[in-house]
Amino acid sequence: MRVFVTGATGFIGSAIVKELMNAGHQVLGLTRSDAGARSLIAAGAQVHRGDLEDLESLRSGAAASEGVIHTAFIHDFSRLEAVCAVDRRAIEALGAALAGSDRPLIVSSGTAIAVTPGRLTTEEDAPNSPFPRVASEAAAASVAAQGVRVLVMRLPQVHDPVKQGLITYLIDLAREKGVSAYVGDGLNRWPAVHRLDAAHLYRLALEKGSAGARYNAVAEQGVPLREIAEVVGRGLKVPVVSKSPEEAGEHFRWLAHFVGHDIPASSALTQQHLGWRPIGPSLIADLKAKEYFEHPAETAVLRD
Repeated sequence: MRVFVTGATGFIGSAIVKELMNAGHQVLGLTRSDAGARSLIAAGAQVHRGDLEDLESLRSGAAASEGVIHTAFIHDFSRLEAVCAVDRRAIEALGAALAGSDRPLIVSSGTAIAVTPGRLTTEEDAPNSPFPRVASEAAAASVAAQGVRVLVMRLPQVHDPVKQGLITYLIDLAREKGVSAYVGDGLNRWPAVHRLDAAHLYRLALEKGSAGARYNAVAEQGVPLREIAEVVGRGLKVPVVSKSPEEAGEHFRWLAHFVGHDIPASSALTQQHLGWRPIGPSLIADLKAKEYFEHPAETAVLRD
């Protein structure tokens, strides 16, 4: 299958490209830069120039492919509503090129957009979060109504020893503030998955997924934030402290919207339907394996 991958040079997308190539698929990768083009060529993929805000480049890439995996996202969480609006328009453009065909479009979302207090979030839970990221699934539903074969991939904290989703920003904040913090008792949980396990699941969804399905890329149902903060504190050699909900806004800034929430999630239905079995290291193992605690990651604005 010839697959158009947005975010093809990003953290998750680059792993998906390798996963697809190793399985015998052809990849057309979206990139904005010469460096991105070189990395795609080195991986054996074809290059498609453009970006999330060049809607014609998205439409033409999708039109030239037998399936689309959309992972690109502007990771500037300080203006989350604006970047989610960009993602919505991108999904609509991709869908317009696929309408009326049976070619799959996999849209990336997050497990946190379905809030289910007191229990694990499952694939059957509809989006109900106030977070702007719900725009991605709203756009997916809109293009599905136009005859597009849409599947939604909900991602938790995706990690390896270099990056760990939102935790990467928590590490930079702990370095800046001189303390590694959590909110309250820190027992609220975040689900997680290793980057390579997530890439494998995207391929399985592309090959075997059902139209209209939601899949949860969850290997660990919930890792307590206090445990995460303690590992970060040891790695940075800074104190580990609790912040009250009232203190959270000032300390965590935009991360305060996320850091105090208990959002565990299950992938039981995903594993049952697609035969996915995550095997990668745990989030805590990857945090302990980090080699760059003294060297900040480049996290200001990432455009995967």
